[in-house]
Amino acid sequence: MSDSTVAAFARRSELVAIASRWLGATAVPFRATLFDKSARRNWLVVWHQDTALPLAARLDSAEWGPWSVKAGILYAHAPTWALTQIVALRIHLDHSGPKNGPLRVIPGSHEFGVLDDADVRRIARERAAVDCVVPRGGILAMRPLLIHSSSKAQIDAPRRVLHIEYAASLDLSRGARLAIA
Repeated sequence: MSDSTVAAFARRSELVAIASRWLGATAVPFRATLFDKSARRNWLVVWHQDTALPLAARLDSAEWGPWSVKAGILYAHAPTWALTQIVALRIHLDHSGPKNGPLRVIPGSHEFGVLDDADVRRIARERAAVDCVVPRGGILAMRPLLIHSSSKAQIDAPRRVLHIEYAASLDLSRGARLAIA
């Protein structure tokens, strides 16, 4: 979000309206990540949930943590109630097909709350996964607690995705304010 072009794009009314469908309020973008997977930049992501959020200040609460600092921004693993106030829109700059390392998800798994690594692995073994095949220009919405992964690309076709996270408000609760990252 520190890039003015990305920040302006994330605030477009069309994207805010899509995110607001899940948040029940006027959504606010707070973090953006560009995933640029190709044969040259290829990686595997194991099954996981996205549980760390950027915060404006450290909280004195057992619900939050462990804490870390990334690129000068304070992060903490968040409780379930905070993560349910977040939705991510994944804008596909390239076609995401079955052979270029698409996002894989376990449908409905976001409803289980924050899980430990062993439970994430168990659920991924027990439930059917879905490959998220999305055309260029398509938008996929996901919750951070959705169990997800991606395989390495098997072909030399780029898979660029702009992943923008939105919250119902930067103030998740008293004292818990999201940082713009």
